[in-house]
Amino acid sequence: MRVVVQKFGGTSVREAAQRRLVVDWVSTAIQNGFRPVVVVSAMGRRGDPYATDTLLGLLSALPHSPEVETDLLVSCGELISAVVMAGHLREHGLDPEVMTGGQAGILTDSRHGDAQIIKLEPDRLKASLESGRVPVVAGFQGVGDDGLVTTLGRGGSDTTAVALGAALGADVVEIFTDVDGIKTADPRIVPEARTIREMDYQEVFQLANLGARVIHPRAVELARQFSVPVRIRSTFSSAAGTLVGPGRRVLDSWGHRDPDHAVTGVTQLRDLIQFQVKRPETVGNRWVYRLFDLLGKRGVSVDLINLFTDHVFFCVAVPVRPIVEGALTELDFPYAVFDDRAKVSVVGSAIEGLPGVVGRVMEALAREGIDVLQSADSHATITLLLEKKDMEPAVRALHQQFGLDREVPSL
Repeated sequence: MRVVVQKFGGTSVREAAQRRLVVDWVSTAIQNGFRPVVVVSAMGRRGDPYATDTLLGLLSALPHSPEVETDLLVSCGELISAVVMAGHLREHGLDPEVMTGGQAGILTDSRHGDAQIIKLEPDRLKASLESGRVPVVAGFQGVGDDGLVTTLGRGGSDTTAVALGAALGADVVEIFTDVDGIKTADPRIVPEARTIREMDYQEVFQLANLGARVIHPRAVELARQFSVPVRIRSTFSSAAGTLVGPGRRVLDSWGHRDPDHAVTGVTQLRDLIQFQVKRPETVGNRWVYRLFDLLGKRGVSVDLINLFTDHVFFCVAVPVRPIVEGALTELDFPYAVFDDRAKVSVVGSAIEGLPGVVGRVMEALAREGIDVLQSADSHATITLLLEKKDMEPAVRALHQQFGLDREVPSL
């Protein structure tokens, strides 16, 4: 069998008109000789009746609910979506079979709310496909080794689709959303941002991890691990979207090693809290260890760490600010806090070992009078901490500096 896994997000199954477009995509796959597996998210977004955040809102005024019960509640959104979508497919002459994540063979650990997939047993899915049926799988969920329903965390339906694609040896996993692929930048900031036709796993993972929300980082990493091609495209457009695969790695997207063109995309993260912690006079050399050890024990993930002999800078997400301040008060470490920070990153698989890229980044920001507060880099990224007011000008300046408004040729 030639299998394609088609995942449809909340905006794609929100209303009957959108769901009829989903039927068209499934029918097209069948006409092209594929056996489709459909994965669906909950219908709509916050405020819509069956969206995940709406279901969570039912618990907001109640005493703390056990995580097991919360998982049961929020898993209902995808089940409702799967049953309704199956009705549309049946109405158009197809033969759907609705499955929960567990029935589709997704086995997880027992970490409710953010479970990890540990095993796939797709026998029921394969039998359904071989019988000519169209499996419709509720995304975002699985079953733990104790038999209880688990959920996979934010973006979990993407992870469901890629995991099933890997287990079934799918030709491709198609992630349908409300945009026509991965852009060179957020089009709300850079209207001339282009859709990138092909990208490698590393670039997409970094973009997703650093702020772009087109696909979940965990799904990209799973696709890379099992060499599953992923196409990100729009439910509402016939455009080919972005194909994610191994890429060429050695060269940049333009086919050469050039610091003027080494960047594939620019992304941003709007709200960060920056801490400056000073070395206490009465504490020895282990003060940094004590600081990060305590933050780790309290479940705080830190970002953009810059260490100096007498102080340290780091950033955290806004919701954990009270936890960090509580830890610093307990340690009696002097600190300052800045709540007007944002992070801008340039991503490109050709950055590694290529001289001149950092200079081009700094040149673009200097022209705009933008100060860089902290920075970090990896093999495929350069990340800059800025004042929040400078975030959008920085994104536009970097997009222009690296010529991302021009069409990027296919790899």
